[in-house]
Formats: sequence, structure tokens, C-alpha cells
Amino acid sequence: MKARVLIVDDHPLTREALATLLTANDFEVVGQASGGAEAIELAAALQPGLVVLDLTMPDMGGLEALPRLRDAAPAAEIVVLTASEDDANLLGAIRGGAAGYLLKSEPPERIVDFLRGVSAGDVALSGAVARRLLEQVREGGHRADAVPESIAGVLSARELEVLLLLDQHLSTDEIARRLIISEHTVRSHVKNLLAKLGVSSRREALEKLGAARG
Repeated sequence: MKARVLIVDDHPLTREALATLLTANDFEVVGQASGGAEAIELAAALQPGLVVLDLTMPDMGGLEALPRLRDAAPAAEIVVLTASEDDANLLGAIRGGAAGYLLKSEPPERIVDFLRGVSAGDVALSGAVARRLLEQVREGGHRADAVPESIAGVLSARELEVLLLLDQHLSTDEIARRLIISEHTVRSHVKNLLAKLGVSSRREALEKLGAARG
């Protein structure tokens, strides 16, 4: 089944180029919006599975629109597609519940691959963005300063967040609420981090984290 996409960007050429790219790669573009307010109306009416959201728009910025889009279309995954590499925008988007933060400088085929991953329950972060987010998590979030490089170096930023919340003895539904993602997505991250750490259970993952901490 094709992923149903709503594209939100104030530049018509960008919207059309992205719509053409996604349609050619088996996505169904169900709507286009030039601003945040229009996007919220369309999201409520169309109930897309995926929203591709720019941050800089004249009527309502993407960060302001993001939580309202989540309310309008609760089942939709929202991916920010922007030229901004600003850390405040990155963290604001992730904290606001975005499933991804992609830079417009990414090659088109990479954008398609990232969006396919999000449709399958993954998280999408451009390489440079992922590195900076991981640094932010290490420096200030969820006791990440206590995570050795042998663990942090093999996990994505979101997988690291999930592992550290597991270390706080949070359940799947508690982690989902904390990170504003679905329980299915939490389970997907857990499965991925277990595979990357070479263990078969959450208990073993936490034991490995404890052993690495020494």
C-alpha cells in the first residue's frame, strides 16, 4: 500500500519537485500546502500517513505547526525537510514529535529512502544532523554522559534515547509517551538496538550497558 503524503512548503517549485519525486517512487501525494495553517486544515481533512514539513513559512513556522499537525492527524508521521542546520530547530522538531529531520541538501534518492524508512516505523536523520543530535544527547540528555563510546557509537540517536529510558526502567508505553512516538515505533527501535548490540533481550542490553560503564 502506498504511503499517503502531505507536502508543506511555501515554495511552489519545491513542492512540485518533491511531489514529482515521491510520485515516481511509489508514494501517493494526497495534498500540498503553502503554509502551516493550510497544512493543519488539509491534514485534518485528508489524514495522510506522512507529512513532509518545511520550517520557514510566512504564516506559521513548522515548529509551531508541528504539534497542531499531530493533533489534526494523529496517525501521521511528520518529517521536517529544511535547509536549516540550527541546533535549536533540530531539537525543537525532535522534542515536538517529528519522526525525522532531513536537510534539503540531501540527494533526492536519499530523501526517498529516508521517507520509506519513516513509513516503515523508522526515524530519519540526515548524517550531519544525527551526529549533532547524538552530541546533544551525550552532553545533556538522559544521563548520556554515562554511555561509553562502545555503546553510543553503534546506535542511532533515537535508539540511544530508547536504551537510556529502558535503563530508567520505563515500559514501552511510557517510552512512547516520553518520546511522543507510537509503541510500535518503540518496539522497532528496541529490536534494532538489540541487534546492533548483539543481544537478544532488553535485560541483556542493560547488562551490556552496565558492563561497558564498568
